Amino acid sequence: MTTMQLILVLIIGLMAGIVSGALGVGGGIIIVPALVFLLGFSQHMAQGTSIAVLMLPTGILAVMQYYKNGYVNIKVALLLMLLFVAGAYLGSLFSMSIPDKLLRKVFGVFMLLVSIKMIMGK
Repeated sequence: MTTMQLILVLIIGLMAGIVSGALGVGGGIIIVPALVFLLGFSQHMAQGTSIAVLMLPTGILAVMQYYKNGYVNIKVALLLMLLFVAGAYLGSLFSMSIPDKLLRKVFGVFMLLVSIKMIMGK
């Protein structure tokens, strides 16, 4: 992994944590598109690595299947986990300062933008 890739992984982990803590969405909505579009991961590798971030609490069986088929990048998953925890805390602090109606709109716009990017591709 290059230094630039490492920096991108750290930023992705932090941003996924912030968005998760602020908007209550799973890290996958940040991690999967970021790994695909910024680091060139295949969709399978991005999904497997993203699920590995949440492996212990929710997805251990899914991670085992992705890993068995060679679709989990353990190093990236561990780095994302570390920054995700810190980011989730920061995001939750931010979220508490936003009125409910505004937060709902931010969430909706965010989901729309990610959806458009995923549909339109590169």
